Amino acid sequence: MKTKRRKWISRTLAVVAVLTLRAAGAGGVPLIDSLNKDGRQAERNCKPLLLEFSASTCSYCQLLEEEVLNPTLLDRDYDRRVLIRKVVIDGARQITNFDGRDTIGANQLARRYKVHVTPTLVFIDSQGQELAKRMVGVTTLDFYGAYLDAALDTAQQKLQAQNKCEFEVSQSHNRGVAIISPHRP
Repeated sequence: MKTKRRKWISRTLAVVAVLTLRAAGAGGVPLIDSLNKDGRQAERNCKPLLLEFSASTCSYCQLLEEEVLNPTLLDRDYDRRVLIRKVVIDGARQITNFDGRDTIGANQLARRYKVHVTPTLVFIDSQGQELAKRMVGVTTLDFYGAYLDAALDTAQQKLQAQNKCEFEVSQSHNRGVAIISPHRP
């Protein structure tokens, strides 16, 4: 009887914890505030900055986040591999530019990167230069994770060439693929 009760309490606490994290916004793609700050953080950790361009009414953006990006954010291997931020192009948010002095509107940032479709994933370095082929739209989620992994591999290879970062290879338990984790020599 005590064992059943403990299991029930454990499960109840787990459900409450998950619901609390969701209600607090934890696990979601963080909104970009500063390209300068996030770019420097990504550079310090030898990883690309992934900008998810989305719109508030974009159902495909929501699907992409729920099925791919949010689980990716919870995966420690990916946390070491990429810094992900969201840009809501129809929002009024002002974002600190790469120079750290000026601000830019989210819609202006979308124009700078010639983003015309949401969702669009853009992989950049700390200076805003694209590192890999962008991912535009969502046709099917079946292979999206593999395409994301390939784009991250390309971005990391370019960062490695630019910054002389070294990468360690480990096996991901969640997706069954090799994860390349960056670190400074």
